Amino acid sequence: MSSYKIVVLDGYTENPGDLSWEALSQLGTLTLYDRTAPSEVLERIKAAEIVLTNKVVLDRSIITHSPNLRYIGVLATGYNVVDLEAAKERAIIVTNIPSYSSQAVAQFTFALLLEICHNVGQHSREVFNGRWQTSKDFCFWVAPLIELAGKTMGIIGYGKIGRATAQIAQAMGMRVVVNNPSPVHDNSVESLFIDELLAQSDVISLHCPLTEQTREIIRAETIEKMKDGVILLNTGRGQLINEGDVAEALKRGKIYAAGVDVVSQEPIRHDNPLLGAPNCFITPHIAWATYESRSRLMEIAIANVRGFIEGKIQNQVNL
Repeated sequence: MSSYKIVVLDGYTENPGDLSWEALSQLGTLTLYDRTAPSEVLERIKAAEIVLTNKVVLDRSIITHSPNLRYIGVLATGYNVVDLEAAKERAIIVTNIPSYSSQAVAQFTFALLLEICHNVGQHSREVFNGRWQTSKDFCFWVAPLIELAGKTMGIIGYGKIGRATAQIAQAMGMRVVVNNPSPVHDNSVESLFIDELLAQSDVISLHCPLTEQTREIIRAETIEKMKDGVILLNTGRGQLINEGDVAEALKRGKIYAAGVDVVSQEPIRHDNPLLGAPNCFITPHIAWATYESRSRLMEIAIANVRGFIEGKIQNQVNL
């Protein structure tokens, strides 16, 4: 067994009990925490050489005051919870988990969209509440039913998740237009400037990383460039949208409906403006969390740690 001391700071969401940490424990002395409060981080990692975190923040202060730390493994694709520059200054390797949830997130994007289009849950509840039994007709519906074929889906961010989402959209007969910072080499979609995408799309889906350029890419100014009655989907990061502006656009019908799996502060705060907005579907950041995706995440995370120990670094993000 390796002599490395390994600490997992917040392992519960990755593995609430249906997966195993056994393979990781074979790589060193493992200490596993389901959750870690900010005030507990330094004490818990003070002796660790290898730390794994999902959402627990490792900022410059923590990195500076962790003298034994040599490796940080982020249990997610996004790595904004780690101060990369501080880690680089200390020659600490930081890795992430790329591409483990692309299919799951694309599938969930359409779960949100199809719920908006058909209100399956609401119609099912109406049936169980007895409304069909007393209906004068052989069917009824309580909200508009929307067909996607022939409509345009605009995808902002055309990485692996964006491409997987485009494939589903195309299978449903949708035209797909995309906006991406780097050239798009895919003849099945149309690459547009952002203003063109906003103006042409019936459905807009966000799959871009959170950067200073994309923060609040959806706000009052950009919403006004959209079609009236557009559908907005966000399975990326909550800060990609200005939630107050989106809530206002929902109230006046500029945005017909929104489906979001992420919000600006998680868990969601009671005063989040989206909670009071009409036709807004909110799920608790679960698009990534299928058993299959979490199994892949675990496998890649352990392979990343093994690669570090063996001097074969993979998925490093602070080069």
